[in-house]
Amino acid sequence: TTKFTSASDIPVGFVEKNVKLRGKVHQITEKGLEVEHIPISVPFITSLQRKWQSKGLLLVRLAGVELAPSGMAWLQQELKPKQMVWFQLLGREDLALECLVLVNKGRFLSVCLNEEILRRGLGRTARIEGLHHDSRLYWKLHKRLLRAELKALKKNKGIWREESYSERIRDRISNNKFVQTLKQFASWLRSS
Repeated sequence: TTKFTSASDIPVGFVEKNVKLRGKVHQITEKGLEVEHIPISVPFITSLQRKWQSKGLLLVRLAGVELAPSGMAWLQQELKPKQMVWFQLLGREDLALECLVLVNKGRFLSVCLNEEILRRGLGRTARIEGLHHDSRLYWKLHKRLLRAELKALKKNKGIWREESYSERIRDRISNNKFVQTLKQFASWLRSS
């Protein structure tokens, strides 16, 4: 029932047990998502606690994901202000939390943003900070993230997109010095 306003407020046991917390997204920055923690509400106690709760946002980073600029734009488009998300604690580093971020899509479906970004080719898989390299959970999550990245690679999506043969030929022709000189000559003829 306690509202966490900074990463240091969260007990070590919560991080070690990979507890899921709920919150509202306020802003998306280069550092991560700024999320207001929404504690579990108990009818009478919650109304009393609100009077003494301090204001503050948690900095939540997508664990195991190195975002591309297009990934940042997609996140800003996908996540609306005040949208509720679940974030599973995987680690804590300085003032940021390394998390799996889940968004509800409909009544029974939720999407893991970490995987979705990689599946769309909007980022790369990175080391999951905060989890021990030899833990079973680390390798289970890392494998899931690598599979999502591989899907984008196979489908030529996002940062993995390669130019087709016709696009490469068109670029070579348009960048050719002779073709550029012809274009300049044609525009000179039109203007005279």
